[in-house]
Amino acid sequence: MARATAIGFSAVIMWALLALFTAASGNVPPFLLSGLTFTVGTLVGLAMRVAAPPRERMNIPPIVWVVGIGGLFGYHFFYFTALRNAPAVEASLIAYLWPLLIVLGSALMPGERLGWHHVAGALMGLAGTFLIVTNGGNLAFDATYAFGYAMAAVCAIFWSGYSLLSRRFAAVPTSMVTWFCLATALLSFVCHLALEETIWPQGTGEWLAVLGLGLMPVGAAFYTWDHGVKHGNIQVLGAASYAAPLLSTLVLIAAGAAAATLHILAACLLITAGAALAAKNMLVRRRPVQA
Repeated sequence: MARATAIGFSAVIMWALLALFTAASGNVPPFLLSGLTFTVGTLVGLAMRVAAPPRERMNIPPIVWVVGIGGLFGYHFFYFTALRNAPAVEASLIAYLWPLLIVLGSALMPGERLGWHHVAGALMGLAGTFLIVTNGGNLAFDATYAFGYAMAAVCAIFWSGYSLLSRRFAAVPTSMVTWFCLATALLSFVCHLALEETIWPQGTGEWLAVLGLGLMPVGAAFYTWDHGVKHGNIQVLGAASYAAPLLSTLVLIAAGAAAATLHILAACLLITAGAALAAKNMLVRRRPVQA
């Protein structure tokens, strides 16, 4: 289980590159960027299938397709909709409720035990994320943006639901994520044609940023996350997922695109301590009983 959890956490590390690569991709509209990157993500899955073909074919229940495509496309659709209809700070913080929802929702999963330290760790991570997203300031919720806030909440529900329901279908191979990425790419292109003006990446640098997005945070990350939530410790993964906005900020600081501040240090301490608390049962080795 520890190995699968570590594989799942590698997705969180890759998601830390999302902000940097997205900024470097220029003015490409969200749904077009989603379509391009999920196309690359599909190619990642196809390459994995060639390198390690699925051992056996199995009948995939229709509900798995609904959960997979709904999770990947639904999350991005509602997230982009939220950002179009509400301030980015408040919408992003609401969307970042998904790790906490995963931790709480795991109590409903068969064979799972939810401890106080899981909830406390997730809440500490949420507090750290609040410091990062708000830049150490205050929130300013306005009823005018209620629709956008609601879309952000739906976004959080979709991703947490996708992650939890994926665990119920642990026997479904991770290679199925390939087809979820393909469907998400196609649906994203449809939304782009219906809702956006086409602006392609300009120059080699922006195209490389799109490629980087598709290879890691919008590509390989979904495959490792699928493996982690199916076979790892889902409560630990949920709480540790709050490391994504922290690592993303640290990457931006290293790249010179953001400044290091005291509230970033405080967020680092909160999120790290919260993840360690949630994972305490995995970190503490039991001593052998002496006769």
